[in-house]
Amino acid sequence: MTDVRSADPAVAEPPPPGAGPEVGRAGRGAGLRAGADAVLPAVGILVALAAWWLIARLELVHPFALPPPGDVFSAFVEKPAQMLEHTWDTTLEILIGFALSVAAGVLIGLSLASSRTVERMFTPLLVAVNAVPKITLGPLLVVALGWGQKPILTMVFLLCFFPIVLSTATGLTTTPADLAELVRSWNASRWQAFRKVRFPAALPQIFVGLKVAMPLAAIGAVIGEFQAGESGLGYVITQYAGIGDAATAWAAIMLVALVSILLYSALLLIERFALPWVRETTSSR
Repeated sequence: MTDVRSADPAVAEPPPPGAGPEVGRAGRGAGLRAGADAVLPAVGILVALAAWWLIARLELVHPFALPPPGDVFSAFVEKPAQMLEHTWDTTLEILIGFALSVAAGVLIGLSLASSRTVERMFTPLLVAVNAVPKITLGPLLVVALGWGQKPILTMVFLLCFFPIVLSTATGLTTTPADLAELVRSWNASRWQAFRKVRFPAALPQIFVGLKVAMPLAAIGAVIGEFQAGESGLGYVITQYAGIGDAATAWAAIMLVALVSILLYSALLLIERFALPWVRETTSSR
């Protein structure tokens, strides 16, 4: 007689040998990595501040060129509303100029990738424009566009667009061979191939260009404000450095650095959420 026993749903099968400790170690490893991701940037900033304080304390650099960190912090505390207002103006210029660069850069990169004739015709011109020192164009932009945001946004655009063009064209012309063969086997149209395969495959490369361009946008905004600004952190740097208030000028410089870090981090988050498959299909350190 066959002994038939009903399965007890309350009793789960025991895990295979060694699975528990491995899962636990993996969870602990992920927790440690997450903690390190949060702590290590703060440690790096503290080390940099300590080195800055030591250099100022030993007067290895003239105090006007590099005031102590405490003086810079005090300069910000004395006029926080004014500094934050200028910070917002610079941030807005960075975002607008960067957005214009992304729109134009992706379109130009798409044009270069779609036609070898267009690529050969315009690539030397793009390289020449990128090679021109942008700070030399500042006075000409002021003459052509006047004071205010127009020359500043133009300066941001000129500094940002080339990395985006290059990364877009490179990404669209280096589609993996197996994916290209798969599309041909489906007899897909050019638009279907672009929408389903070529553009998604190019996105990691495009984000490389975006990450290169984001800090350049901050540099472009500050250079533009040096030349044509009526507000913004670049304007603050020139005004207060001109009257000998190095601490306030350095406070503005630190705010430029902080804005760049925050915007770059936001771009990394966008990349992580927009391209979840990249982390899953590539090796991690």
